[in-house]
Amino acid sequence: MESIKHILDFFLHIDKHLLDVVQTYGVWAYGILFAIIFMETGLVVTPFLPGDSLIFAAGALAGAGALSVHTLIPLLITAAVTGDNLNYFIGRTLGPRVFRERSRFFKHEYLELTRDFYDKHGGKTLILARFVPIVRTFAPFVAGIGRMRYVKFLGFSVAGGTLWVGLFGLLGYFFGGLPVVKNNFSIAVLVIIALSLTPMIVEVWKTWRKV
Repeated sequence: MESIKHILDFFLHIDKHLLDVVQTYGVWAYGILFAIIFMETGLVVTPFLPGDSLIFAAGALAGAGALSVHTLIPLLITAAVTGDNLNYFIGRTLGPRVFRERSRFFKHEYLELTRDFYDKHGGKTLILARFVPIVRTFAPFVAGIGRMRYVKFLGFSVAGGTLWVGLFGLLGYFFGGLPVVKNNFSIAVLVIIALSLTPMIVEVWKTWRKV
C-alpha cells in the first residue's frame, strides 16, 4: 500500500520533482513526460494529473539546458493530440452504450443535444477547453459521444494542443529560470492556473453580456 501511495504521489507532484526525474532517468524522462500528458488528456479517469504546471516546469528545465526544447515541445504536442484522439474514440465507442433510451440519467435526447452543440461550437470549445484543467480531459470525450466529424475534431485538436503546449512550454523556457519564479514556484503554478482559466472566464463573460 505504501508503494502505491508513493507512486501516486510521484505522478501527482512530478512537476515539483521534475529535475530529480531528469537526473535519475535521463532520456527516459521524455517518455515519462509524454505518458503523463497523454494520460491527462486521453483518459477521463486521470484528469487529476498535472498538465499546465508540468509543461511549464519542463520548459523551465529546457531553458536551463537539462532538456532539449526542440525535442520537448513537439513531443508534448504529440502527446496532447494523440491523447485527445484516444479520448475522442473512447467517447465515440462508448456513446451508444452511455446514452441509452432506457437509461435513467443518460437519455438519447442528451446525445442529440451534445451533437448539436458540438456541430455549432465544437472547435471553439475544444480550443478553450485546452486551457481549463479537468475540462480539457472531458471535452474530446464528449466530442466523441456527440460524433463530431473526425476531420473537424482533428483540426481543432491539433490547434488547441499546439497552442497549449507551446504557450506554457515557452513561458517556462523563457521565464522559468528567473529567481523570482524559481523561489516561488507554488505561486507561479497558481498564476499558471489563473492563466488557464482566463479564456473560459472571458468566454462566459461574453455570453453573459449577450443575454
